[in-house]
Amino acid sequence: MTANQARPSPRGGFTLIELLVVIAIIAVLIGLLVPAVQKVREAANRMKCSNNLKQIGIGLHAYHDANNGLPFGGLTDAPAIGGSNGGWGSAWTVWLLPYIEQDSLYKKFTFTGSSGWGGASCTNNLNAASNVRMNTYLCPSSPIGDFAPSPFTGAGSNISRNHYVGVSGAINGLITGYTESRIFTNGGSAGCCSGGIASGGGALLPGKQVRFADITDGTSNVMVASEQNDFLKTQDGTKVPWGTGLLHGWQIGWYSTATPNGTNAGDARTFQMTTIRYAINQKNGWTNTPGNCGSQGVCDNVGTNIPLNSAHSGGVNAVMADGSVRFLSDSTLLATLAMLATRDDGQPLPGS
Repeated sequence: MTANQARPSPRGGFTLIELLVVIAIIAVLIGLLVPAVQKVREAANRMKCSNNLKQIGIGLHAYHDANNGLPFGGLTDAPAIGGSNGGWGSAWTVWLLPYIEQDSLYKKFTFTGSSGWGGASCTNNLNAASNVRMNTYLCPSSPIGDFAPSPFTGAGSNISRNHYVGVSGAINGLITGYTESRIFTNGGSAGCCSGGIASGGGALLPGKQVRFADITDGTSNVMVASEQNDFLKTQDGTKVPWGTGLLHGWQIGWYSTATPNGTNAGDARTFQMTTIRYAINQKNGWTNTPGNCGSQGVCDNVGTNIPLNSAHSGGVNAVMADGSVRFLSDSTLLATLAMLATRDDGQPLPGS
């Protein structure tokens, strides 16, 4: 090596401080990126949830065109729908199947149960629905699982839940200048089989088909279905997955052919249907007793007055009788919500 040749300088490495700085920068970038990714994912999930309700709305219109009325919200097996065995029958979610590209599943169902059990509790129907994930009835934003923990009567397995709920009306006293007399009370029972207060003033009712002509407030002013798919919290802080389509799954509807008419129903549980009584996303402060629906209409099996709720920030999606989908904010007044739930109250909506 000559004197003029430079010696190679030793290769430098990162110092501890430099490594810590790099790690800190990466941590900051991740901290900025994760919320952005979560927002994008939730926006996509919310859009999918809205699209599901849009498909439900289209299906309801197709059903109405074919049958001159919307489907029963729920109905026990009875002529001419099925047999005469009674028991817990099917819900609007079943009658809608041929109109949401599920005709092959619908054709497997029977509506003449045995031993007093109706369509929803028929072993054949539960087995047909086993392990079938009902994508149209599942909101991807929901933190609640997709399959019901308690298929009715124990038959079948992995029965898909329903994250959407038909709106059968509102309780009396929420709309100024209007009296809602089409009500089933809960019979004063505090046990599991009371339900709360069921109304017949909406669009998807127990024991009745409603025609668009019956929606005299205008199909754009009345909602037919919304969301019910987030956890509620009891008074002791326990998170509970209570919803009309969550415990037993998407099939079960109503045990009678009667429609709310101002009498005591004894058992006023209306699966897949809710009667507006509480504000949107009122999730906290419910009774610690899972089966106690006697006073508040909110419990696991099943509350007829479980509020509309979702995991979306600020409100819930709802499909109107004209097929349009709206986002109803948490700030929606309870009186306005009751008007949206009632087909013929005759009262102008605020701002209309």
